Amino acid sequence: MKKPKVIVTHPGSAHKDDFLACCLLIYRYHLPVVRREPLEQDLSDPTVIVVDAGGEHEPSRMNFDHHQFPRDHEPICALSLVLKELGIYEDAKAFCEWLEPAEWFDTRGPFETAKWMGVPREVMAKLNSPIDITLLRRFAQKRHLRQRDPIWEVMRMIGEDLVMYLRTLREKLDYVARNAQFLQVGEGAQRTGLVFMPRTDPLPDDPSSGMGRYIEMSGKKDEVAALIYPDRRGPGYGLARFQDNENLDFSRIEAEEDVHFAHARGFVAKTSAVDQTRLFELVLLARIS
Repeated sequence: MKKPKVIVTHPGSAHKDDFLACCLLIYRYHLPVVRREPLEQDLSDPTVIVVDAGGEHEPSRMNFDHHQFPRDHEPICALSLVLKELGIYEDAKAFCEWLEPAEWFDTRGPFETAKWMGVPREVMAKLNSPIDITLLRRFAQKRHLRQRDPIWEVMRMIGEDLVMYLRTLREKLDYVARNAQFLQVGEGAQRTGLVFMPRTDPLPDDPSSGMGRYIEMSGKKDEVAALIYPDRRGPGYGLARFQDNENLDFSRIEAEEDVHFAHARGFVAKTSAVDQTRLFELVLLARIS
């Protein structure tokens, strides 16, 4: 297949799905974006990537539209189709909680999406931010975007970060699976489930990253109250409550000699301790009941 040379997407208002689809394609191919209605020759030319317009989904010709799907088709948008083309859709669906609501919003609208999510319609507007509004508005105003254009560069970064997140998350989950230990410490009413991540060599940049996701995937999330993981800023460990467990308050251990930080809200603490017995003791000292 010939190398793509341009991305074409519809003019007018921009939405999250066409914006993010273009972000991914900009990162993947480093191409300019033209915002206009696609021509027949665009749809037949595989060097022209047509996104969210054109009325067909033909990956062999690099056409990624969803508007032609039947009314009762599963919620899937241009972003979904591009993620599939890049081979990362399943991971995105599993690890990006925002993706499915974005698919629903684009294909079903705000009222149906709110109903599906079980929230009032006004909640949908409350989830917007100036970041969403400004980026989509500025993207919509453009007719041509190319390298060194500020919006193009931001879109490339968004695409890169999304792809890198999905690629590295798999690596992080594999690391956690190899090293994490599910443990129960304490006795009776003090018995506490935790996940202990020992220090390894080499140590990842963010050793705790992926622990929460791994616990959820393990089916043991109801058994875990606390996390213990290597402190990336020092030789000690971080202590955190899992899913904001109400039975733990790490501010209770701030006076301990080997605790150098305990958040006032009680959800995390840092200690110079490295002995497992002492780490487990600190967790038990943080128990409220």
